[in-house]
Formats: sequence, C-alpha cells, structure tokens
Amino acid sequence: MINIRIHLMGKEKMVAACDSDLLGKRFKEGKLILYASKEFYGEGFKGNGEKLKEELAKAVVANLVGDETVSSAIQAGFIDEKSVIRIQGVPHAQYLLIR
Repeated sequence: MINIRIHLMGKEKMVAACDSDLLGKRFKEGKLILYASKEFYGEGFKGNGEKLKEELAKAVVANLVGDETVSSAIQAGFIDEKSVIRIQGVPHAQYLLIR
C-alpha cells in the first residue's frame, strides 16, 4: 500500500508518496538523511500503483520513497531507474515536470 498526499503550490500539484510501512521512519547513510515524515507523506490517502500513476499524471513535482512507490513510478514512466538513490537500501526519487 502507498500513502499519497497532494500538496498544492498555487495552481500546481506536488505528490508526496511513500510505502505505508515506511511512514514515520528515518534512514541515514553517510551525509544523506531521509525522513518519511507523517506531516509530509501522511494525512492524505492510501492507494496502489495505479492510483499513484493517476496522481503523478496531474502533478508537476513528486517526492517518492520506498520499493512499491518508486517501482510503480518507474513502471508508469515517470522515473528513470538510473535517477533513483538508495539510503539504507530504501529507494528515493524525485520527479519534476518542466513545461
């Protein structure tokens, strides 16, 4: 299951999505810190890869954390696998639509 939260930036949408089991957890590797905070990724709704794809299609920015979340975005064509970083083995990717 994926936690999906939509943040509005004026008229534009940003998707914050993470695997539900990672919500509230911190990961650190070297100087990199990843915090899947409930305030940023939670308080939205739960969905699957198809729902994430629908929301990403309406977004200009996305912040994605976790195996299910990132792999769904890769399969949908929003993320290139080469752009994914891992922090303590947890995948993280960002998406930006430039018009």
